[in-house]
Amino acid sequence: MDYRRTYRSAAIAFADLVSRIPPAALDGPGLGEWTLRELLGHTVSSALRQVPTVLADRAPTLLVPAPEAYFALARLAPADLVAAARKASTDDARATGATLGDDPADAVSGYIGKATAALAGVGDDDLVATPAGGMRVADWLPTRTFELVVHASDAAVAAGLPIAFDHDTLASTAALAARTAVAVGQGVPILRALTGRAPLPTSFSVV
Repeated sequence: MDYRRTYRSAAIAFADLVSRIPPAALDGPGLGEWTLRELLGHTVSSALRQVPTVLADRAPTLLVPAPEAYFALARLAPADLVAAARKASTDDARATGATLGDDPADAVSGYIGKATAALAGVGDDDLVATPAGGMRVADWLPTRTFELVVHASDAAVAAGLPIAFDHDTLASTAALAARTAVAVGQGVPILRALTGRAPLPTSFSVV
């Protein structure tokens, strides 16, 4: 699958959703402790705004060899580091959400334009410095597509609106989730759940 095309497709689906969210819903429930506005802020920050910055920052060494390894590393981080990262993420979600104003669709479109322009200027095998370490562009960008698809679906549920992703975008995201499950030692539970053998535990997650 073309990782560049699936990223753009996910971004377009997210932008379309945001354009349909009523302003009155923005400060209602989003995800967990986040409002919908804050959820949109997190999605923009994690999947759009940082893309030009990361793509412009070259890494000297490949440290993370696959998209699933990126997410698996987060599971291995010390608890205090994870807690600090979550707090920072929440603070950033609130700050970014506030900057989106009452018409977040316009801001989201601007971020998508900058991200896709930056993507056009890099090669698949270029090494970039990500929070987890040096990665190939072709391996890092699917983690941003994952963020877009998962959080766009969160926002759609929160807003009570439909959202649709094309086949390749949804397939690649689901496949990455399954590969991450294997990477963190949860491959068998995922396989058994997907084949109707056993349910997953409450609050099960691979990320």
